[in-house]
Amino acid sequence: MENQNLNKILSGEKLSIDEEMVPGTIHLVDLEGTLNVKKESGSQSNIILQPQPSSNPNDPLRWPKRKKLAQFSLLWFWAFMQAVAVNWSGPIWTLWTETFDCTYMQLNISSAICFIFLGIGCVFLQPTAMKMGRRFVYLGCTIIAIVSNIIGSQGNSVQVLYVVNLLSGFAAAPVDSLVEISTTDVFYQHERASYLAWFILALYAGSDLGPVACGYIVETLSWRWCYYIQIIIFGVLLIVQLFYMEDTTFERIDRDDLEDKIIQQMKSRETILSAVQSGQLSQERVNSDEKLNAIVSVNNSINTDDDDESVDSSIPMRTYWQKMRLVETEYNDSRSWLTIFYRPFFLISFPAVIWGGVVYGSQMMWLSLLATTQSEIYSLPPYNFTTPQVGLTNFGALIGSLFGMAYGGPFVDWITIKLSKRNNGILEPEFRLWTMIVPTIFNAAGLLAYGLGAAYEAHWFVSAGIGQWLLGFAMSSSGAICLTYSVDSYPKLASEGLVLMLFIRNCIGCGFTFAIQPWLTRNGLKVTTWLMFMLSIIINGSFVVLIKWGKDFRRATKNNYYKYSDPMFGELFKK
Repeated sequence: MENQNLNKILSGEKLSIDEEMVPGTIHLVDLEGTLNVKKESGSQSNIILQPQPSSNPNDPLRWPKRKKLAQFSLLWFWAFMQAVAVNWSGPIWTLWTETFDCTYMQLNISSAICFIFLGIGCVFLQPTAMKMGRRFVYLGCTIIAIVSNIIGSQGNSVQVLYVVNLLSGFAAAPVDSLVEISTTDVFYQHERASYLAWFILALYAGSDLGPVACGYIVETLSWRWCYYIQIIIFGVLLIVQLFYMEDTTFERIDRDDLEDKIIQQMKSRETILSAVQSGQLSQERVNSDEKLNAIVSVNNSINTDDDDESVDSSIPMRTYWQKMRLVETEYNDSRSWLTIFYRPFFLISFPAVIWGGVVYGSQMMWLSLLATTQSEIYSLPPYNFTTPQVGLTNFGALIGSLFGMAYGGPFVDWITIKLSKRNNGILEPEFRLWTMIVPTIFNAAGLLAYGLGAAYEAHWFVSAGIGQWLLGFAMSSSGAICLTYSVDSYPKLASEGLVLMLFIRNCIGCGFTFAIQPWLTRNGLKVTTWLMFMLSIIINGSFVVLIKWGKDFRRATKNNYYKYSDPMFGELFKK
């Protein structure tokens, strides 16, 4: 076999790859520094760039870091404001029941409608973004958010809130799926958890700070000004987006498998070194042969992600006005809209995706619990908080979310790289799941502190401070972990996987929003809290199943993964 491999190398043929390729298992670190691949610029750890940037100078992966962060910051603020738009009203539910002569159950229905259209929006807007560009969808959703707030500002019945939440939910849908794809457009796999965690923070920071601002606006002005202020902010944001936000849409034509190339290089080097040791090949021959020397040379790598040498100079850089097009037609997805629309549902048999959707969906249960009960709990005895004070109770969750973002993002990326180095430079997505231990414990403890603290009329700091801090940490960190794990498990189906996960998440959120008020009415806050505590242990604690059998699940879905990874699979309208 060694002789055959050596002959193939000398004749320029590719070696046969007999190693099992499991989706998600990749070489993340070049421990010996011998691979001829692009690596992190200035890195001393030889982290391999996954995916590899193309030779096209317009590839978003080639953007300078400063530009990446500037565009990321704009998108982060957009996501933050969309989260505010759908979650700010919790402190004034008691006021609305009097103003609109409605029940809490009717307000819960308005929230459930929001969840429904968050899910519908994910399914419809994702293929639209792939065909017409991310920029087109972000601008369109900003306009819809403005219209939604205009209608809300003139509302005089709970039925108007139904319409407002329908539009707001649809406009905010990209926060749940498209912004994550925009992140993978410009950042590499070893950075992924850090930046996804920032977007998870945008979701929870908007959900926590929106009610705080709402309380003070209502006290000093009126609840209608909550809508007016959002109209102003979204209006300014629309202008900035029009002239500054660039599209990250980029269809990668080169679909060669990087992992296959890496294994080819490793096997070729091993074969040549073995041949030299056995005397089949002389060291002089290796030194004099440019091709053989390149294979075995140490540090034979491109140690930068924006190297000029690998750029195709025949492709012109886009002009400013080309970058500011409303509709992307050059680098958009070549498939039909309908194909992109239904492809996510092919992944229904992928355990990592379903698990990610269920765990992320459960976080919406706890978020919905806070949003729908805070006004009832804190505006009544023994607390008797004013509307601004009810809003301030969200600061506990916000601070917890900040800590959770740091844990679920940079820390998870760091621990994943460390474990990959210990594993001969090979990353297994399950490495990320070890970090679920802390969010699982904190989530369960936070539910008990929040629910039982309020039920037993403990000091407000027990429920609003300790309980919401723990819940904020758990929701922020676990969301980033489960999303990153699922994307890492099936990297070529990242977009489809995110859409299905978020569809599942919003279905769970919608169902729970309908159920929470009858549940509280029937069982009371104490029993409901204990039941939710047990649910959180079971759902979040299920990560141990994937640590044990996650790779087996990925191996079992290997054939379907490679079949579905063909971008034309399922195409009904072939050109």
